Amino acid sequence: MEEVDTLVVATNISKTYGKVEALKGVSFTVNRGEIFGLIGPDGAGKSTMFRILTTLLLADSGAATVGGLDVVKDYKQIRRQIGYMPGKFSLYQDLTVEENLEFFATVFHTTIQENYDLIKDIYQQIEPFKKRRAGALSGGMKQKLALSCALIHKPEILFLDEPTTGVDPVSRKEFWQMLQNLRQQGITIIVSTPIMDEARQCDRIAFINNGQIHGIDVPEEILNRFADILCPPSLAREEGKGEGTTPVIEVEGLTKCFGSFTAVDHISFQVKRGEIFGFLGANGAGKTTAMRMLCGLSKPTSGVGKIGGFDICKDAEQVKKHIGYMSQKFSLYEDLKVWENIRLFAGIYGMKEKDIAEKTDKLLERLGLTAERNTLVKSLPLGWKQKLAFSVSIFHEPKIVFLDEPTGGVEPATRRQFWELIYQAADRGITIFVTTHYMDEAEYCNRISIMVDGQIKALDTPDNLKRQFGVSTMDDVFQQLARDAVRKAD
Repeated sequence: MEEVDTLVVATNISKTYGKVEALKGVSFTVNRGEIFGLIGPDGAGKSTMFRILTTLLLADSGAATVGGLDVVKDYKQIRRQIGYMPGKFSLYQDLTVEENLEFFATVFHTTIQENYDLIKDIYQQIEPFKKRRAGALSGGMKQKLALSCALIHKPEILFLDEPTTGVDPVSRKEFWQMLQNLRQQGITIIVSTPIMDEARQCDRIAFINNGQIHGIDVPEEILNRFADILCPPSLAREEGKGEGTTPVIEVEGLTKCFGSFTAVDHISFQVKRGEIFGFLGANGAGKTTAMRMLCGLSKPTSGVGKIGGFDICKDAEQVKKHIGYMSQKFSLYEDLKVWENIRLFAGIYGMKEKDIAEKTDKLLERLGLTAERNTLVKSLPLGWKQKLAFSVSIFHEPKIVFLDEPTGGVEPATRRQFWELIYQAADRGITIFVTTHYMDEAEYCNRISIMVDGQIKALDTPDNLKRQFGVSTMDDVFQQLARDAVRKAD
């Protein structure tokens, strides 16, 4: 077949789920050897478009070709020529690194050895862990393995649906360097991302919103035209507003070992009432392990921790009653309605029925979700889910709320709205303990600690840390510290 410069063509693609129009006459083309970005808010239709182009979903109308092949008639041939990383990890968590790669090679009737040169630079970074189960890898390692699996059959086109969600800034930078190298090897890449620094690395981007393409151009042109959604202005907050002087979190020498491995290594710090405290670190640094101890979910090997005056070892149940918690893996029940989720969690925290009913109405009105009261949570866009999950975590007015990467995979405008909710909670005296991989969010914290290899290597205000390291952004501070990490997975 004759090679064409235009490798992917979508023409008037439409797709409806019930009453929801996910795609409305979407058209665009992707050139051979291009990195093409599909950018837009949660629920804009990006994943639906990816699934149609990778032959996993049929459009209601319109046509699409990939490599000159029709996505409906020639789906078997297309599947042999493309690689696909969906938004949710495509790995088999109970298989080892090596077993996952062998499985994907077998599916495509090839072997690791046959195409090893293509994945060599990526796979060599995780090869020392080849006997480890995929579920035990850090986020950055999982992404490198998933990319290796998508490439093992030497595809012409690579489809990546938000490939770096939940991955720390250092690993993200490495991942995009890999994509640039793959492009130089002649692979065409179509990628979606909620991170605008990544969007800037594409040759062209298409802005999609409410199922329609609103513009296709070089990144800076699109980011300027749709800045209100893609690049909203930073939030401002009065210095010290909401902060008290009394420490509500006190940690001294906190340590957690798993056999001979020390996940958290003698960390010490205090957090004041109403403070927004950022708890940062690369994947595998020990953040989540430390947070689980502070929430009374895991017992420390040694050291002392007090949450709201309660000892995390002796008073674990009291700790749980006086905190809110939002995990990085979505914490609401997808098959319950919006109001049912609120009632369930409020009941768990011991609130009275009358108070629950009154506060539910006010909460839904404040979030703009009154019309979605009876909607199943699984039907909500990711950004709405995240805002609802946060609001549910502080519904019982806890003294402290722990947020573990609460905005992972959420686009800039919705992340900004989420942080407005955080500011409002802090202004009411609720202490916010938050982990994030977005360094613009780190700037919103009163103070930040940065963990490397289980230890706190830096702790201060964002401005003081930037002065200390002689840099202009928190991303630069993070990159300097995280590059010195010895361990790459936990």
